[in-house]
Amino acid sequence: MKTIEIIGYQRANLGKSESQRLRAEGSLPCVLYGGGQQVHFHSPMILFRDLVYTNEAHFVHLNIEGDECQAILQEVQFHPVSEVLLHADFLRISEDRKIKMDIPARLVGQAPGVGKGGALIQKRTVLKVYGYPKDMPDHIDVDVSELDFHHAIKVADMNIPGLEFLDPKQSAIAAVEVPRAAKLAAEEAAAKAAQASASPAEGAAAPAAAAPAADAKKAAEAPKKEGGKK
Repeated sequence: MKTIEIIGYQRANLGKSESQRLRAEGSLPCVLYGGGQQVHFHSPMILFRDLVYTNEAHFVHLNIEGDECQAILQEVQFHPVSEVLLHADFLRISEDRKIKMDIPARLVGQAPGVGKGGALIQKRTVLKVYGYPKDMPDHIDVDVSELDFHHAIKVADMNIPGLEFLDPKQSAIAAVEVPRAAKLAAEEAAAKAAQASASPAEGAAAPAAAAPAADAKKAAEAPKKEGGKK
């Protein structure tokens, strides 16, 4: 897994107003957890671009005024409207201790169901895993090359040596579904076909029913004609 360096500076003051001042100056308030203590610091927001806005996971090399350590980005908060970064939490890591990470999932391969008109839907964009730092990948490839209609790849189907998947086993990662428009079109086509097949049968039954009526009419008129001859 790639590593991104984040340079930080110790925070002399804490509190909401101080955090707002740092953000206004283009710096992000942060906290480093682990190692028996919390370290409050701030770092230029521009350094978080390749760490946050990416489809790969990264380790972080933190350098807080000369105090260096390896860490992972544990949580990041955004403004609910502007989506500007508000706060970041880091967790100190070591090679001999297992960690939990959210790893981006990538779909690879061509799903047969898509060639038949289905839509490939990615249900989970990240997977939560547990393992040693050395076993953590940048991303996880999910092979959909055997995925057909109404089938799904679930967390239980994933197997990567050294990693334990923490999401519910029956959770779907990707599935091929019939698009709603295609489903409605198929239902309409089936209804029209049913009507078309029923119409000739109804038409054929009419002459058959009319024949006995004609015979009955002839039988009723026969005595009248005979009486006329007399």
